[in-house]
Amino acid sequence: MSGRTRMALSAAAATVLASCALLPLVSPVTWLLQAIFLLAIQTGVGMATRRVPLARPLTVAAQALVALMLLTLTFANRQAILGVIPGPEAFGHFADLLRAGADDVSRYSIPAPLSDGIRLMLIGGVLIIGLAVDTLAVTFRSAAPAGLPLLALYSVAAGLSDGGADWLWFLVAAAGYLMLLLAEGRDRLSQWGRVFGGAPRTPGGEPSGAVAPVRTGRRIGMVALGIALVVPLALPAMNGGLLDAAGTGVGSGSGSGGTISAVNPLVSLRDSLNVDEDREVLSLKTNTDDLSNLYLRIVSLDDFDGTTWQPSKRSIQAVPGQFPTPLGLGPDVRRAEVETTISAADWYAQNWLPMPYPPSGVDIDGNWRYEPLGMTVVGDRRQTTRGMTYTVRSLDVRPTADQLANAPEPSAALKREFTELPDSLPAVVARTARQVTEGATSHYEQAVKLQEYFAVTGGFQYDTNVKVGSGRQAIARFLRDKQGFCVHFSFAMAAMARSLDIPARVAVGFAPGTPQGDSSVSVGLKDAHAWPELYFEGVGWTRFEPTPTRGSVPSYTMSNTPGSTLPDVARPSQSASTGPSASPSASESCAGQKPELCASESPEAAVAADDGGPRWYVVVPLWILGGVAVLLIPLAPMLWRLRTRAVRLGGHGRTAADVSLHTLAVWQELTDSAWDFGIPPDDSQTPRKTAARIVRLGHLDPPAAASVHRVADAVEQVLYAPAPRPVAGLAEDVHRVLANLESKGSWTTSLRALLAPRSSVRVAWALSDWWINAKRRAAAARPTWRRPSTPGQRG
Repeated sequence: MSGRTRMALSAAAATVLASCALLPLVSPVTWLLQAIFLLAIQTGVGMATRRVPLARPLTVAAQALVALMLLTLTFANRQAILGVIPGPEAFGHFADLLRAGADDVSRYSIPAPLSDGIRLMLIGGVLIIGLAVDTLAVTFRSAAPAGLPLLALYSVAAGLSDGGADWLWFLVAAAGYLMLLLAEGRDRLSQWGRVFGGAPRTPGGEPSGAVAPVRTGRRIGMVALGIALVVPLALPAMNGGLLDAAGTGVGSGSGSGGTISAVNPLVSLRDSLNVDEDREVLSLKTNTDDLSNLYLRIVSLDDFDGTTWQPSKRSIQAVPGQFPTPLGLGPDVRRAEVETTISAADWYAQNWLPMPYPPSGVDIDGNWRYEPLGMTVVGDRRQTTRGMTYTVRSLDVRPTADQLANAPEPSAALKREFTELPDSLPAVVARTARQVTEGATSHYEQAVKLQEYFAVTGGFQYDTNVKVGSGRQAIARFLRDKQGFCVHFSFAMAAMARSLDIPARVAVGFAPGTPQGDSSVSVGLKDAHAWPELYFEGVGWTRFEPTPTRGSVPSYTMSNTPGSTLPDVARPSQSASTGPSASPSASESCAGQKPELCASESPEAAVAADDGGPRWYVVVPLWILGGVAVLLIPLAPMLWRLRTRAVRLGGHGRTAADVSLHTLAVWQELTDSAWDFGIPPDDSQTPRKTAARIVRLGHLDPPAAASVHRVADAVEQVLYAPAPRPVAGLAEDVHRVLANLESKGSWTTSLRALLAPRSSVRVAWALSDWWINAKRRAAAARPTWRRPSTPGQRG
């Protein structure tokens, strides 16, 4: 078996082993067998094209083309030309599959079902990584950088998984990388003709084997293992479904500080609206008789960028024994303290703690933190609600319509933050808000009119078949089409309230559940919900319910305003049909529309952005590029030296001038390599004296010493002989010297020579010379001006 063939097979095997890190993410794992088969074909094409041989770019292009045709045959053969040639229909089908896969990724918790979209993402990703590894390690003969795509693949998989067996998959991926490095070392040594293993290891004085490459493989392997362990820690974790944009949600600290920074805690509900199974998420026992206001709030979304709503970055702290009085709640507002014991299902892993709002205290075990402004509790260090039982003390706040109508203006700072709207918001949003609330004499009446408009008078229909939508025109489309579910209604009302200078945000959680025979309340998947909260000074953040047939209408919105058409009964949500509805009827909460919402190990609980929001094919490449960037910075000196060595010792022309330049480049590489191993150059010495110095300080064996002198003799011929004779095998001489230097030095010396080569300082010297020359050229090009002589003066 040739060296190239061995390298190609090793590259494919390393890709497969690294891909095993993806196995915990989906079930079943049959996709890996299909990926291995397609990867084998892609690798075979590369082996065949290199044997022809084709130019390197053509080899890569041929492999990429075959990979595309294989994916077309597997996923889009009905839309393709002759079943394998992708056309516009095939690419459109790929886009649909990727879109569906992105929805599944955000919707399902681990392990996700193996849908066609997820299968395309997995197999396509393996082929892309396999092509990158094969290109670097085999086509361009540089195995060390090929570890970057392998490491990026492992890092992404480790970030998405729950971390239970990351170490096992890491060892599997590391074994593949080490196998690739050793295959390259064996291939290079086979081209040298002899194996130099350092001092004799057997009584007879014969070398015991190829020790140098094995040592090198072990050393590089240890470095790769260390970097791979650190990189996933440097990258933010991705929990919740398969791709949680919120990360762990908690900053570092011991419990007294830090920040919480969640990006978008919403996941798509639409695809789950038609599920038949309504699994129980939470079981409640409470001492209140009125369940209509027992909404369980998870998190509030207060940052609106025109595309979607998301929670702002907030500071967090240790959970206090007694929560402070809610912001804005005055002493004259009627309230009662309610105690609720909540038990979460064993499969429900949520980072945010569902609680009635506003909470006044919570008793719970585990690692939890408190965010004061939103009055939310979030898990720290992967803490979730899975199987937890906790008790929440909360306030049942019951303001009157007069208290809300006569509420004074909030503080300028609060109003500025919670009425902010982006300039990109379509003008129709504010215009419609003004038209709907025309004649209202207070912010409260405006809020009630908005709620009436969406729930009763505006002709809106509850329709689960409408996409969530997020782009700049999402709210405008909803106001035009008048079809949607809780996400559309809450987003639109909050944005319209802000346009009227009413502080507003969106809450995500669960609507009131269903009473059971044992005096408990069952909260199911179909009770997940989103609703707007508006701020009134003296009352605080106040719930409104614009979604028709969902949740319960707050009693304080039963306005005495003439012409109010709001229903006069507040009722909890019940299960109902998921089809379009033109009139109120008892039915499910919009939230139940999404099982994965609640099963997700993340702070998410309701819809996410779609049309204009970042897709998986934007987010995942950014994570990969981020991981690669984290690696490239510390590895830049090593990569530069590997590339420089390959150029200096590579092929050259046949003319006398080309041979001379190649000889000087080989000499430069020899002295730089010696420098990397601690033998600094001395430009004042002749090549012959320099060679003797390298042999002496490097303690080189006779064969390696002869190689150094052979290169020095060739350099002296180029410099001094009238007609220098070309010398063959100089590159092999340098490789031989490198192997001997590695075997003679300690592992720390070899490690520094690899990762922090001293000769890389030449880059800084080159940049300095370039800068000096650039300044000289600029000075030379600058025109000189002579001061003109005035009359009467001598020039």
